[in-house]
Amino acid sequence: MANEPIIEAQGLTKRFPDQQKKTAKKKSVEAVSDLTFQVARGELVAFLGPNGAGKSTSLRMLTTLIPPTSGTARVVGHDILSRPADVRARIGYVGQLTSGSFSQRARDELLSQGAFYGMSKAASKARADELIESLDLSGFANRAVQQLSGGQKRRLDVALGLMHAPPLIFLDEPSTGLDPQSRANLWQHILDLRQKYGTTVFLTTHYLEEADRYAERVMVMDKGRVIADDTATALKANLAGDVLTFGFASKADAAAAVAVIQRLTDREVRLTEDGTVSLTAPDGDALLPTAVRALDAAGIQVARATGVPPTLDDVFLALTGRTLREAGEGEPTEEEDSTGQGDGPDEKNRDAADAASGSAELAAEKTGARR
Repeated sequence: MANEPIIEAQGLTKRFPDQQKKTAKKKSVEAVSDLTFQVARGELVAFLGPNGAGKSTSLRMLTTLIPPTSGTARVVGHDILSRPADVRARIGYVGQLTSGSFSQRARDELLSQGAFYGMSKAASKARADELIESLDLSGFANRAVQQLSGGQKRRLDVALGLMHAPPLIFLDEPSTGLDPQSRANLWQHILDLRQKYGTTVFLTTHYLEEADRYAERVMVMDKGRVIADDTATALKANLAGDVLTFGFASKADAAAAVAVIQRLTDREVRLTEDGTVSLTAPDGDALLPTAVRALDAAGIQVARATGVPPTLDDVFLALTGRTLREAGEGEPTEEEDSTGQGDGPDEKNRDAADAASGSAELAAEKTGARR
């Protein structure tokens, strides 16, 4: 149905055995807890959080790569537990690692992906040509994957995820490791494809500026739980606010200014030791000139006044008492939680193998082929 949410998660929870415990009865680590949300068709949703927050584990459950411990979800109209093949047939998934075979040409990788999804040779060729043009792959389509740059490989990964024209694509940290120019280029292609095909995009990221700039909706995750869910603008306005700072010629003027400004807002107005007055408030761009006029009317001359808009890091700080960077430092990743070995090559290769086996399994069901 057109109005049906494309993702409906209900109580998704994932626990892993704690491999670091040496006791006979091992305790479990809860990587994701009671994940409940909906995503409408056509949305661009960003999962934002530090390493180890549960973002990638959530995507793996939604894409049927790992089963939840409890709870379930419907993705593109199908249950992830009872109809996993139907889910896989209707989604694209781009993991954190390059999914292409290093020895194959980029174009051949796309054709192979089409075969995995039961597409005819003619349909695969037409779709590959379309994606090569849309994602600007023509300059290296006939080169081996191992010869491509990091940005080129990520664009190829996105093309592979879109090869069977899914209405929903999951992107797990799509721009991690790319230089700023390659990141901007990749994002422009993602936005262009979304506008052209109406694809729903669900991605994870720890890049604050990406979620702030591109996502229509931001879900903030910490320690396995979603702690905020709204547009970036609303989150910043309601949970953080603009930082307003006023400077004065004397500490006496600064002290007198506190009472004047406090009458204009219910937010706390602070006087610092250096004689600066500051506060954090929503709609700071409107409050700033109002405060300057009120101070002038009270005979208090403002030497300087600045307003700094909030960031999503300010939102995370307001929610958790620590910045996103602080939260990610020294905390185990989701893989460390489950294996005690960190996000190493074995774990990442297992993800790639899971994704590959999912495609092959689906192809086998549709065509009788074996990878």
